[in-house]
Amino acid sequence: MVDSQHLLQHTEQQDVENSIQNPITSTSKSSQKKLALLPLIFLIYFEVAGGPYGEEAAVGAAGPLFAILGFTVFPFIWSIPEALLTAELATTFPGNGGFVIWANEAFGPFWGSLMGFWKFFCAVINLASYPVLCIDYLKVIIPALSSGIPHTLSIFISTMFLSFLNYSGLAIVGYSAVALGVVSLSPFLLLSLISLPKIDPSKWLSFGQEGVKKDWTLYFNTLFWNLNFWDSASTLAGEVDQPQKTFPKALFYSGMLTCFGYIVPLLAATGAMELDQKNWSGGYFADVAEIIAGKWLKFWMEIGAVLSIVGLFEAQLSSAAYQLLGMADLGFIPRIFGDRSKKFNTPWMGILVSTIIALAMSFLSFTEIISTVNFLYSLGMLLEFASFLWLRRKFPSLKRPFEVPLGMKGLILMCLVPSVLLVYVMSVATTTVFVASAFLTSVGILLYYFMHLCKAKKWVEF
Repeated sequence: MVDSQHLLQHTEQQDVENSIQNPITSTSKSSQKKLALLPLIFLIYFEVAGGPYGEEAAVGAAGPLFAILGFTVFPFIWSIPEALLTAELATTFPGNGGFVIWANEAFGPFWGSLMGFWKFFCAVINLASYPVLCIDYLKVIIPALSSGIPHTLSIFISTMFLSFLNYSGLAIVGYSAVALGVVSLSPFLLLSLISLPKIDPSKWLSFGQEGVKKDWTLYFNTLFWNLNFWDSASTLAGEVDQPQKTFPKALFYSGMLTCFGYIVPLLAATGAMELDQKNWSGGYFADVAEIIAGKWLKFWMEIGAVLSIVGLFEAQLSSAAYQLLGMADLGFIPRIFGDRSKKFNTPWMGILVSTIIALAMSFLSFTEIISTVNFLYSLGMLLEFASFLWLRRKFPSLKRPFEVPLGMKGLILMCLVPSVLLVYVMSVATTTVFVASAFLTSVGILLYYFMHLCKAKKWVEF
C-alpha cells in the first residue's frame, strides 16, 4: 500500500515536471522576440502603479498621516507576499496563463477556469479606469472634456488608439513602457526636489482637517488599487527570456521603483503644502505642481499623467490578452483566442475582446471601477494564495527555480495577513459592487459549463 502511494505521488510529480519542462505553446507560432529584464521591469511597474497618479484620494479620505502610513506599511503586508508568491509560481510554471495554470494545477479545471474569468473581468474593468483617470487630468487643461459628447468621444478614441498600439507587438509595448516610465516619473522627481526647502515634517503628522469625516472604504480601496496586480505579468511568462532568472529580478526592481515612486512625492507634497483635504482627489498632483513650482511643471505633470496612463493601459491589456491565449492553450476557451496576428504575432482576438468590454465599462465612475476591480481581485487572490499553499503541500519536492525561503507554517502566516485584508476589502464593498461581482462570478461559472457543452457538441474548435 505504501509502495502504491509512493508510486502515485512519483507519477504525479513526473507529470508536473514534464508540463513545466515542456510548457504549452500557443496554437500558432510563438513570439521569437522575448522580453528582456528592463522592459519586464517597467511592464510590471505599469501593471501595479505607473506613478503616483491616483494616490491623491488616500489623503482626501484619511489625511496625510494615514496616507503616508498606508503607502509605507501596505507594501510589506500586501505587495511583498504577492510578489514572492508570483516569483515562485511564475518561475515554476513559466507559461502564458500565469495564475490560471496555478489554480488548474492545484485544484483542477473548474477552479482554473473560474480564476481565469475572475482575473480577466478584473483586468478589463480595470482597463476602463485608465481613460477615466486620463480625462480627470486633461479636463483641468481642457474643461470641455469634463462631460457630454466630448468626454465620451475622448474615451472612445483614446481606447481604440491604445489598443491598436498593443496589437503592434509586445516587444514594442515593453520598450515603450521603459520610455513612458522615465518621462512620466520625471515631473514627480522635480516636484520632490523643488519641495525640499518648503517641507515642514510636522505636516506629515496631521490626521486630517477637523470636520472632515474619514472615508475608510475609499482609503483602503485606493491603497489596494495602487499596490496590487503584482501577479498580472505572470500571464506573459511564455514571452519572457529565461523567466526562471528574469522574473524574480524584475519583481524586485519594479517593487523598489513602485514603493519609492509613491512615497517620495507624497512626502514632498503633504510636507510642503497647507492641507486642504477636500481638494485631494484624482488629478490634484497637477495643482500641487503649479502651486509649488509653477504652471510649467503642472503642464509637464499633465503630459506625464497621459503618458503614464498609456503605459498602464498597454501593460494591463497585454496581460489580459495573453491570459486569454493561455486559457485557450489549456482548452478552457475556444482555440481562436490562441491565434496570433500573422504580421505582429500578437493575440488579436484577446486584444479585441478586452477592448470591447473595457469600452462598455467606461461609463462607470472611477470610484465604482476600482471598487469592483478590488472585489473581483480579492476573490482571485484568495484562490491564488490557496493554490500556492496547496501546490507546496501537493508537490513538496518539485524543483522551484525561485523558492520562498519559508516552511509551511511561515508560508501560511505570510498568506494569512494579506488574506485578512482581502476579506476586509470585500466586507466594505457597496451593494452595487457586491451585486456586480456576484453577477460576474455567476457568468464565469456559466461560461465554464457552457464551454464544456461546446466542446462536447463540437460546436467550436478547442
